Amino acid sequence: MNLLSIQDLSTDEIQRLLEQAEKIQKQQDHPYLNKTAALLFYEPSTRTKMSFEMACINSGVNILSFSPEASSVTKGESLYDTVKTVEAIGADFVVIRHPNERYYEELQDLLIPIINAGDGTGEHPTQSLLDLLTIKQEFGSFENLNVAICGDILHSRVARSNAYALDRLGAKVAFVSKPEWQDQSLPFDYLSMDEAVKHADVLMLLRVQKERHKLYTEDYDYLEQYGLTVEREKQMKQNNIIMHPAPVNRGVEIDSRLVESNRSRIFKQMENGVAMRQAIIQACLSI
Repeated sequence: MNLLSIQDLSTDEIQRLLEQAEKIQKQQDHPYLNKTAALLFYEPSTRTKMSFEMACINSGVNILSFSPEASSVTKGESLYDTVKTVEAIGADFVVIRHPNERYYEELQDLLIPIINAGDGTGEHPTQSLLDLLTIKQEFGSFENLNVAICGDILHSRVARSNAYALDRLGAKVAFVSKPEWQDQSLPFDYLSMDEAVKHADVLMLLRVQKERHKLYTEDYDYLEQYGLTVEREKQMKQNNIIMHPAPVNRGVEIDSRLVESNRSRIFKQMENGVAMRQAIIQACLSI
């Protein structure tokens, strides 16, 4: 089994992965899979890479080390040949983050299972699944939940994966974004931030992805116009929560005082990432 896009999963498969992740969190002993993973990260990562490493450690999976700058990538080796190499030397599955959208299409002839850890501005299915786990643990169900995804929609693979999944699971999804960062190809309405804080059960903030903008000028009033200020947070309903895939630009998309507030589930998302990725590994290996 591959995990390339959140849209590859049926709603039943999503629910089974969420249930398996919760089961893993309750287990004292973890299965020893005696497998080997290659983590091929062509873009920088802290949370995704380290949580996959921890998920492998917890599952008894060996990790092949890799960094593009210290590999034959610097000599012109293609992604296909790199993955073919790790397959040939015995990796049982591969986790890939790559700057190109849909990079996995060139890997279709390979037999090794592929887990997509982010493809350019395409999708980030494992982040979406850990976000779904966090929401499920909070509310028990997705049906009729109001979720506002706020920020750099056009460049966010997280926004795309979560919007697709949440919509299919019965949530009501809306976006908040600067006009130039809206993605009109996605069939969801846009709200103002002031509307969203009063409306949303889940306020999911996104990082401003400066590295993906061809031209970027510092927006010094972004927090006041489009971010979550302390004043806006006070307008949220009592049990509504704040999420963010991180890294967080404190003082840009969210006031720093709110990052670790009672409403925030930002670090809970990170915690859930390990169990969720263990569940994904087990599913990809059909264990």
